[in-house]
Formats: sequence, structure tokens, C-alpha cells
Amino acid sequence: MVLQELGIKFEQYDHPAVLTVEAQAKYVGDKGGGLSKNLFLKDKKSRFYIVSALADTKVDLKVLSQRLGLGKGGIRMAPEEALGQLLQVPLGCVTPFALINESASYVSLLLDKEFKTQPHCFFHPLSNETSISVQASDLDKFLKSIGREPSYVDLEANPPVGKDQPPDLAILVPSGTIDIPDAPENSTPSQAVSEKSFPVQKKCTPASVKSAKPSSADPNAKDKPNNAAPQPNAFAESRLFVDEILKKTTELLLSEISTVSIFCSTFSHVLKVIVCLLPLQLKCEYFICSSQKMLRSKKL
Repeated sequence: MVLQELGIKFEQYDHPAVLTVEAQAKYVGDKGGGLSKNLFLKDKKSRFYIVSALADTKVDLKVLSQRLGLGKGGIRMAPEEALGQLLQVPLGCVTPFALINESASYVSLLLDKEFKTQPHCFFHPLSNETSISVQASDLDKFLKSIGREPSYVDLEANPPVGKDQPPDLAILVPSGTIDIPDAPENSTPSQAVSEKSFPVQKKCTPASVKSAKPSSADPNAKDKPNNAAPQPNAFAESRLFVDEILKKTTELLLSEISTVSIFCSTFSHVLKVIVCLLPLQLKCEYFICSSQKMLRSKKL
């Protein structure tokens, strides 16, 4: 074990798997020292953090976000997938000791300064079926052995942050980002990740887009019956309209045929009389005109 190789003294307590500090306290709460709670967090730029604090320390994520220079609400719980891919531990096993994995090289660690007030503190050694107690100084020795400088902060402090007062923890923001998508909200946490495992992330395949109209290149398209209602033909409708008008007009003319026939016959007889009388009328008009000329000459 790495701790033994470093000459670090510790006490080990095996127990059933626990997921909370309260459950852990049932097995090691009477051993003295401080129990630790460990939060695995992610900011909006996909940078990850472990916040390790005493169980009684109040950690306000909004305040912590501002102190890191991320603004309000700039940090939240990391997705479960990141536990396996970065820390290589299952749910409920977040611990500073997970930083021994190379995959966690860009994960920042914030330690509660209250750890130094305890004779020893309890952590999980990559498994939530075991708890070990170590002194804060020995935890520092472990972190330095993997190239980490311990950073102890007052996690309950709420210093003002503004134009003239820069964020006091901004220096602890990781320099590298890691792109791990958040898990769906309706997903159920899994306990099947084994210790030191590295699950392969499933790739999302793009959903196929369904076309509203069948493609003309589809060889089966011609075999599919066309159930669409036929579109009305404007030319055919016009012909029907004209035929209807002609039909009505014909019926009207036939109903008046007798009256028309009588009128035509009468008009023919009158025309013959006019033709016969026309020469006589012309003669009368000529006689009248001649008589008027004679009367005018006599007067002169």
C-alpha cells in the first residue's frame, strides 16, 4: 500500500458499504477524530474540484463559487460518469486519495483548515467499504508524494468579492478543462462501478431525421398506393358550368317557341304590306313636292 511505502501511520476499519457520513459514523464514529465529507464538483467550463471538509463544516456552494471567481451558481455537483472516468471510484467513494490516479491530474483539491484541529481524520481509501484514520500532516505527505501542494482554506468564510476585492480562492481554479457531459436528470445512480475501474463512455448516436415526403429515389415508393384524394380539375368544372347554362337556356327557348313562331309569322305579313305600299308612298311624296314648286313659281 502506498501509505505504508511512505511510512504513514494509519488505522484501518472495514465495514459494509456506506454512502453517507451518517452511515459511516455508525462504524467509526466512536473512534475519535473527525469524519470527513467529500464533494466532487464541476464548474461551467468543465473544470473539476474535490472539496474535503469535516462533517460539521457548512459549505455554501454559492459562496464558494464567488470565492473561486466563478460568480453565483458557477459550480455544482459533478456527474456520476466523472467519478469513474476521472477519480476511478464508485459513487460514495470520493476521497483526496483518488488524486493518485493520473486521470485526476486536473482536479483541484480544497481541504478544510479544520482538519488540522483534529488528532486524526477519517477518509475512504478508494472504497466505501473501508475507512482509514490519518493525521493531517500525514495527508500532506501523501499529497506531496504525488506532486500536489496541500491547500487548506476556511470553507465557512464569506469574504466580500468585488472590483477592489478579487476572489481569494481564484488561484485554486484548475488550469485544464475536461469535457464530460452531465448525466440525464432521470438517470438512476449506479453502484456497479468497481474499484479502480474506468468505464467506457457511451457515444451518443445522432437521431435520424424523418422526412415528411418520401424520397423520389426510393425504389419502393412507386409500389405504395396513393391514398391521397384527387385534386379537383378547374377545366372540368368550367365545362360542367357551361353545359348547365346551355341546358337551362335551351329549355327556356323551347318553352317560348310557339310565341316566337306566331310573332315571326305576323311580322312577315306586315313586312309584305310595307313593301307593297312603298312605291305608292314614294309617288305621293313626289306629287306633293312638285305641287309646292309650282305654287312658289306662280307667286314669284
